[in-house]
Amino acid sequence: MPDVISLIPRPTTLDVTGGEPFVLGQGTTVVVESRPELISVGVLAADLLGRVTEHPVEVRYTGGEAPHTIWLRIVESLPSGAEAYRVVVRPERVTIDARTPAGLVHGLVTLRQLVTPELTVPAVRVEDVPRFGWRGLSVDVARHFVAVRDLKVVIGLMAHYKLNVLHLHLTDDQGWRLHLPSRPQLTERASSTSVGGDPGGFYTVEEFADVVAYAAARGIRVVPEIDVPGHVNAATHTYGDLKPGGVPTDAYTGIEVGFSRLHADLPATSRFISDVFADLAAMTPGDFVHIGGDEVLTMERGEYADLVGQAAAAVRGAGKRVVGWQEIAHTALEPGTVVQYWDPRVDPAPFVAAAQAGALFLMSPGSKTYLDMKYDATTELGLEWAGHIELRDAYDWEPTAIIEGLPPESVIGVEAAVWTETLRNLDDLTAMLLPRLAAVAEVAWTAPEQRDWDGFRSRVAAHGRFWDRFGFPWYRSPQVDWT
Repeated sequence: MPDVISLIPRPTTLDVTGGEPFVLGQGTTVVVESRPELISVGVLAADLLGRVTEHPVEVRYTGGEAPHTIWLRIVESLPSGAEAYRVVVRPERVTIDARTPAGLVHGLVTLRQLVTPELTVPAVRVEDVPRFGWRGLSVDVARHFVAVRDLKVVIGLMAHYKLNVLHLHLTDDQGWRLHLPSRPQLTERASSTSVGGDPGGFYTVEEFADVVAYAAARGIRVVPEIDVPGHVNAATHTYGDLKPGGVPTDAYTGIEVGFSRLHADLPATSRFISDVFADLAAMTPGDFVHIGGDEVLTMERGEYADLVGQAAAAVRGAGKRVVGWQEIAHTALEPGTVVQYWDPRVDPAPFVAAAQAGALFLMSPGSKTYLDMKYDATTELGLEWAGHIELRDAYDWEPTAIIEGLPPESVIGVEAAVWTETLRNLDDLTAMLLPRLAAVAEVAWTAPEQRDWDGFRSRVAAHGRFWDRFGFPWYRSPQVDWT
């Protein structure tokens, strides 16, 4: 048995029951009920364990009590919470129980983390349920495009740490990254550029659907973002009628913010907002669509409120719920709107007022969760505007205490973010995400009374082996004694 059972996030309960371990090998099979939503989990389990053992793993639909099985079961009697799960490891079998398929995926991830290099699983009993229902990662694919194959690797890392929301920042001044049926010119004219003149790219309708399905099979829902009424140079480069005078803007490959905007008094603006959000909502099976709303630095408050209101109305009219960056808290919000908090340098009073009026808050403070920030002054990649974020900085904070006076019950979750001004490829992404993504994941999942830095640093020390196995570049923080 390993000296430290290195589960991340730390589960609600972990009991080492003793006895002989379960041994993974050629005879191991996965057993799951033959319902479509469960078959997909069984296939995922067989694929994951087959990669570990380097042997094919069979999926069966009966015989869970047979030896050498990993039995996946839906059990309604588990503690409340759609993502609750239980893992019981005995020498003859592993049983994973959950209330939903998403819970089964989390249990499967726990099993994967328990597997030793010798392909044994220690005899344990784990019972677990997350603290927050929204545990996300926002990926900026606009400053530099992230190809589908690389995005799927990021999704796999998210699932490994039980994150359940992939927020895609799909549009910005540098590029438009999603084909919309009603506005094909956006990707025809504004998808080929990236920061620094690097190549661009975009997702077709079919590719976006593939990403959504791939994420869903791993318990992750996709929340897409089209950013308005600022960060819109890709749109105004495509459509001159979105600018006074009717002349399209030039393509932009820099990293400045706040200079681009829509105009409420132009007839084309409302049609543009209606079209893009109707298409985006139709392509999104989940409940949420993100309208952006950040860093509009050259617009009067009334016009800003008008345009945010138009975007929110378009999203609600399509049957979706609205998410926006923290600036939307300065407008009239419908109860249940999700405000994503990112900049702690501003007055907290408007956020407290918004919460009292029924807004919900998603915590993404830049100084803790923006994982494109440099680790220290010597880090080659990343930016520094929110400071340096070492591993402990990403771990040692409390989401409900970030905004003074905010009711704790208004906080629905935690979301990390990675912006790609300086990140050009998958290696750059993993170098900045790891190990800090694991830290934020534990903040989002584990109750505060069960979290402590010393425990986390001892557990994360073993995860470098997993990242090395896949060839991921990662940061060897001096705060951890890596094994």
